[in-house]
Amino acid sequence: MRTANGGQRASASPPASPVDPSLPVGPERTEMRVQQMCSGSETQGSTPSQQDTGSRGSNACCFCWCCCCSCSCLTVRNQEDQRPRKASHELRTDIPACEESPTPTLEEVCAWAQSFDNLMVTPAGRNAFREFLRTEFSEENMLFWLACEELKREANKNTIEEKAKIIYEDYISILSPKEVSLDSRVREGINRNMVDPSQHIFDDAQLQIYTLMHRDSYPRFMNSTVYKDLLKSLTEKAVEA
Repeated sequence: MRTANGGQRASASPPASPVDPSLPVGPERTEMRVQQMCSGSETQGSTPSQQDTGSRGSNACCFCWCCCCSCSCLTVRNQEDQRPRKASHELRTDIPACEESPTPTLEEVCAWAQSFDNLMVTPAGRNAFREFLRTEFSEENMLFWLACEELKREANKNTIEEKAKIIYEDYISILSPKEVSLDSRVREGINRNMVDPSQHIFDDAQLQIYTLMHRDSYPRFMNSTVYKDLLKSLTEKAVEA
């Protein structure tokens, strides 16, 4: 096509395709395309690719492997993984109440400082010490010792077997949250004797826990507020009297 001055006008370029202003451009458009691909994969019916999902591994829950996938099966699986699992046996959650005992005298409380045996020989001493152990999250040591003392007083064979099983599940089993700390020799001996338990099956374990409380917890108890507050209150009452 010639212009008015005789020159030749360059042929005009073909008009560009109209761009929909509502569609995103750049990275946003790419991300939308990925999401559309994921959605398309999730809505497919039974196809040959669905039969091949087993080769992708047992953790594959959908056909989409991109990070934008948020299918419900992943959510359910995550919830199941976070759900606390119970042990293979029912754990006993009942905690025996403290022993009934009269209020200790000032002389008795002072005697507790002389020896660990003086503390453990009286119900009031055991209750005060148990209260302290609770603050250190080691109350199971006292509970185990008390359960062993109760087992020793049994004479009926069926009752002994029943109580021995309960003590084992509560304090010896590695699945129990109240498991006490025992060495392998004592633990293996208990496992062997559980076939035909006697009222003295836990004697070695009880002695080991008694020694542990004596050496580890007793010195801290004597410096604790539990003991000092009790001693102070009894001293003040004695002065007032």
